[in-house]
Amino acid sequence: MKGYRTMGPARSAAAVAMLAVVAVLAGCGGGGGGGAALPLTLAANGGTTLASSSAAGQCAAPRFGVDPDTGAAFPDQPGSVATEKSWVRAWIDETYLWFDEVPPLQAADFATPIDYFGALKTPRLTASGLPKDRFHFTQDTADYRAFSQGGIEVGYGMELALLSAVPPRDVRVAYTEPGTPASQAAIGRGEKVIAIDGIDVVAGADVAGLNAGLVPAREGEAHSFRLRATDGSERTVSLMSARITRTPVQNATTLTTPSGSVGYLLFNDHTATAEALLIAAVNQFKRDNIVDLVIDMRYNGGGLLDIASELAYMVGSPAATTGTVFERLQFNSKNPFRLTAAQMTMPFRSTSRGLSSPAGQPLPQLGLSRVTVLAGRDTCSASESVVNSLRGVGVTVNLIGDTTCGKPYGFFPEDNCGTTYFAIQFQGVNQQGFGDYGDGFAPTCAVADDFGHALGDPAEARLAAALSFRATGACPVQRTSKADAGRTKAETGDMPYLIRPPARENRIITRP
Repeated sequence: MKGYRTMGPARSAAAVAMLAVVAVLAGCGGGGGGGAALPLTLAANGGTTLASSSAAGQCAAPRFGVDPDTGAAFPDQPGSVATEKSWVRAWIDETYLWFDEVPPLQAADFATPIDYFGALKTPRLTASGLPKDRFHFTQDTADYRAFSQGGIEVGYGMELALLSAVPPRDVRVAYTEPGTPASQAAIGRGEKVIAIDGIDVVAGADVAGLNAGLVPAREGEAHSFRLRATDGSERTVSLMSARITRTPVQNATTLTTPSGSVGYLLFNDHTATAEALLIAAVNQFKRDNIVDLVIDMRYNGGGLLDIASELAYMVGSPAATTGTVFERLQFNSKNPFRLTAAQMTMPFRSTSRGLSSPAGQPLPQLGLSRVTVLAGRDTCSASESVVNSLRGVGVTVNLIGDTTCGKPYGFFPEDNCGTTYFAIQFQGVNQQGFGDYGDGFAPTCAVADDFGHALGDPAEARLAAALSFRATGACPVQRTSKADAGRTKAETGDMPYLIRPPARENRIITRP
């Protein structure tokens, strides 16, 4: 099985929506339209006994020709909005992890299949009061495939963190991608966005205009950004949106400390392209004879579960990873994909999967008994799997930063009529059977994110704390410096939310 695990729509969609001065409720009214529904038999929970296969690919706007991703003809046939809704309802009934918790809803009350799908989820809460399912989402199929396989999406190449969602708003640059419009404009971490296309970010009422600049809909859009650097200087830059190919692994560096060499690695996305980059980084660390490793996943929302398994294997030792479970998948009582126990169990991958490195090559192994992960609210899903799986086989994982997002769940993405649907279908547990972290993993040392230093700088607060904890075994006392002055509550206590699409915040496995 090839895996991709992500976090979900609530985070990225909310990040943009929270800019709104007035929240608007949409998608909860209107008729089904588009033709008559298939005859359905209502189940006890308001669902249907219709097999999803009987409605699959019957589309209101069918695609024609050859699918460029598969080389085969699109499977679509003429259908209707109602038949698409019928498929959505049946797919939830068959595969959703909590299918028996979905409230009875009428398809005709929702304008589109996507609106209907968005409501078909459990209303229950976690122990801390968060929605148990805050990860339900859909994405255009072509866009999803472009990102998951090649790390490609439309943008400027700068990762933005929303530190304050309401006026006075605060939007900062978390990091930039090399070779992109943002990096070519020398935009750096910590710069504050104070105006977009002349609209005041801090208190402006034109939320639609702000969102249009923050999240461009297509490549070739030009927008101006007024930026304030960490030294207080300001400038205006014009950026044109482009198809951005992300570099998921950056800053692989060996740091010299009094007690031995420590590797540092910035790991931002579990995409296919990460495989070769992670292997190269680990080989570099082996040559440098590191004795400890710091993996910076504070902004890593997830991705391919196979990548997570490979990374965990490369961190650990043969004694920990040989014959043990990286993650075991638990489905609903229907076992909807008819998987065997072996198919539900993912081992620590000891050879490359052919995602961006030749398949079947033995992976290097650092043989560490402990590792430090820089983490926060944007550390999610496949990233949390790395933490949970290593702890499950006795590797000490120290978390420096903030509580992680809390997503032990994942999806088999399913395309229907050009939309890929992501409904939670499994929970992952480690070698010891543990996977109940719906409220996230608490940090070993709580340390605020530091926008005053570059990622990988040993003086950056979280990395500095990791090095200090490694040396002393004690969490450093948080100090306020000039760089901290004027920082928001989000910076000093709550981890910021990144403004990014949901496909970058998921844990997904391709159906076997």
